[in-house]
Amino acid sequence: MDEQDRKRAELGVTDAPAEDEIAEAFDKIVSEGAQRLHRRWREVLATGLAGGLEIAVGVLALLAVLEATGSELLAGLAFSIGFIALMLGRSELFTEGFLVPVTAVFAARASTAQLAKLWGGTLVANLVGGWLVMWVVVQGFPDLADVAVESATRFVEAPLDLQSVCLAFLAGSVITLMTRMQHGAHSETGKIVASVIGGFLLAGLILFHSILDSLLIFGALHAGAPFGYVDWLAWFWYTVLLNMAGGLLVVTMIRLVRSKELVERERAAVAAGRQGP
Repeated sequence: MDEQDRKRAELGVTDAPAEDEIAEAFDKIVSEGAQRLHRRWREVLATGLAGGLEIAVGVLALLAVLEATGSELLAGLAFSIGFIALMLGRSELFTEGFLVPVTAVFAARASTAQLAKLWGGTLVANLVGGWLVMWVVVQGFPDLADVAVESATRFVEAPLDLQSVCLAFLAGSVITLMTRMQHGAHSETGKIVASVIGGFLLAGLILFHSILDSLLIFGALHAGAPFGYVDWLAWFWYTVLLNMAGGLLVVTMIRLVRSKELVERERAAVAAGRQGP
């Protein structure tokens, strides 16, 4: 009996393929989450900066298609280029840091302090990297300035009402679901499909996403928009909190409840390892 068989036997898991796949996916998520959470500050900031750069490439594609066609849905499909680049480049996006790292923390493979470091460092690095690239985009493609300002205005002028709350909550849920689909895919093609779905829903339906839409706003600011960074912050603070709520409460918590026995097994293994022989 191999190690995987022993784990299944300890949990009373049957040989049903669905149960095997759940256990395998859980182990993969915990392992990846622990690896991400044990990064040093330099690594956290570097991967976050790269993530901001790659998402900005998706924003460039979004603006180009929107300017050429006027279609938000086609622009959303174009934006998925950013998510594909993010996935293939193994970079880090703040709103992708809910399911995987949180699962590792619940499994006692990392601490809440490490989670806070990952979230804080990645968020700041994403914004800095995106801000820089959007300056380059506006300077390189001045014809996109007007569409950038028009696209960004809807966010900074949005009131904090029920619709805004729901759009931001849905954005956090959608991107965390995208992460879940990517981890459940068994091929690169499947992961790319998940990226396209996520990009289409987030950008095509104009959900309130703290990073994607901040980069649109930064582009507009670089282009001389009639609003400022205070207006961005007035939109950003509640959007990022609601993105977190959507990602944590809808997808992550449901996944943790479903994997309750697996979480307990992992925690027991960690506790036994700390006690030593």
